[in-house]
Amino acid sequence: MTTLTQYGAVMTAAGAEHSPLIPEWADIIWSLVVVVVIAVVFRKLALPKLQAVLDERAAKIEGGMAKAEQAQAAADEAKARQEELLAQARAEAARTREDAREEGKAIVAEHRVKATEEAARIAEAAQRQIEAERQAAAVSLRNDVGDLATQLASKIVGESLADSAVQSRVVDRFLDELEASQVSAGAEG
Repeated sequence: MTTLTQYGAVMTAAGAEHSPLIPEWADIIWSLVVVVVIAVVFRKLALPKLQAVLDERAAKIEGGMAKAEQAQAAADEAKARQEELLAQARAEAARTREDAREEGKAIVAEHRVKATEEAARIAEAAQRQIEAERQAAAVSLRNDVGDLATQLASKIVGESLADSAVQSRVVDRFLDELEASQVSAGAEG
């Protein structure tokens, strides 16, 4: 501190000589007046405009954030709808597959029924054809047996059995006896 005191003493003694580091009192007062005027002008004119610009920017930012929140909510809603539609589409596809399976089973069952009916019809037609062929064979056999029996009887009797009525009676009687003997043999066996 002694250095400062000595410096102050030297300065007051020199008096005439002014230090460049310490301004004059008049300069300090005028500087304060200018700073106050600038502060008042800044506060009255520039600060409200600056505050209005800042408020406007804040409102835009808040509006942008609100729009972003709305857009996010809309995106979330759209995503939820999309997921719901996707779930519905998957369910519909599953129902369609199940319906197709059921329809396929119904078609297979229908074709089985038709095939069974066709097989039964074919078997019945074959049975009728077999029966017709059996009857035709029986008639043919009866005629052949009748001819053979007539020839045999003609040889045994020694005379010709050319009369068809007599020939028919002899053949019928022979076949009836033959069938009767087969029936009695079948009943005994």
